[in-house]
Amino acid sequence: MADKDNKFSENKPGAFYVDRECIACDACCMTAPDNFGMDEDDGHAFILKQPASEEEKEQCIEALEGCPVECIGDDGDK
Repeated sequence: MADKDNKFSENKPGAFYVDRECIACDACCMTAPDNFGMDEDDGHAFILKQPASEEEKEQCIEALEGCPVECIGDDGDK
């Protein structure tokens, strides 16, 4: 389960975030490419942009559910 107290500073403010357990598998970036980015230097994903549509939100939820290390969090509508 993702820990909001352990999230990366690159995450854009809002409901979704990626914490420091990320293993840079790239699954979230492939699932929701408009919302997730990859820090290639440090080797981790982050929320590039909070979802702006229902479709983007569904993709972010799919990425959260598919994350192999459960490092994506969702604090609900914020």
